[in-house]
Amino acid sequence: MKFIKDVKILIVGLGLMGGSYADGLTSLGYEVGAVTRKQSTIDFALNKGIISHGMTEPDGDYIGRFDIIVFALYPHVFMDWIRENQRYIKKGALLTDVTGVKGSVVYNVQELLRDDLEFIAAHPMAGKEKNGVRYASRDIFRGANYIVTPTPKNTPGAIESCKELGRLLGFKNIMELSPQEHDEMIGFLSQLTHCIAVSLMVCKDSKHLVEYTGDSFRDFTRIASINDEMWSELFLLNKKELLKQMDLFADRFGKLRGFIENDDTEGMREMMRLSTERRSYFSTDKD
Repeated sequence: MKFIKDVKILIVGLGLMGGSYADGLTSLGYEVGAVTRKQSTIDFALNKGIISHGMTEPDGDYIGRFDIIVFALYPHVFMDWIRENQRYIKKGALLTDVTGVKGSVVYNVQELLRDDLEFIAAHPMAGKEKNGVRYASRDIFRGANYIVTPTPKNTPGAIESCKELGRLLGFKNIMELSPQEHDEMIGFLSQLTHCIAVSLMVCKDSKHLVEYTGDSFRDFTRIASINDEMWSELFLLNKKELLKQMDLFADRFGKLRGFIENDDTEGMREMMRLSTERRSYFSTDKD
């Protein structure tokens, strides 16, 4: 599907990510609608010019107007929405998402869909520690990574359209992974790091330490301010892969503890040198 200007785009779930998609697409001149739970969210988005119109309840006539639908919902809500409302979607419409896990979602959604609809999954690797449309901004996508996760059910045209959406929104790197590859990657790069940050914050009551904290602790625990409803669901949907990554971390942490316990300076330094080398892969001009 070509992203010509008369293409109408619906965002289902107008939180931080859905609102940021809407903000970016509206700024490019597209007609963007929304379906989300709260009227206050619709009112805010309308007032800020993020959307052209919106509704708080799925309406058949309204949903049937759109050529592209972006789902920014919790995974279980997403699947329920498809079961209950796909009958309203226009024939030939393209569906995509922003969901943080893929293997337990993509195949189920594709299995549920009518034959005349296509779902091509994507994961924008961007965000904030704040939730809700009030914090939405197209700027969070600039320079970020965007992952498309096709399956054998996807057509080349849909895959390319999904990548084009990423390019339009300003993502720097447009990558393609299978749902399984995605979940392994996200288990390590995102979910494990959130687990570590949460564990660090709850292992000691640090309120009295705020006045003494340096940048390292603040930077490291930035992601510990977490949406517990969303992340607990994501962790469990990717449970098998996440547990593998947690075991891997526990093993390496145990080795470092052993080096310290045994006064093994060379063991520590070797581990630190490897850490420095691998961190350099991620370095940018901003570091």
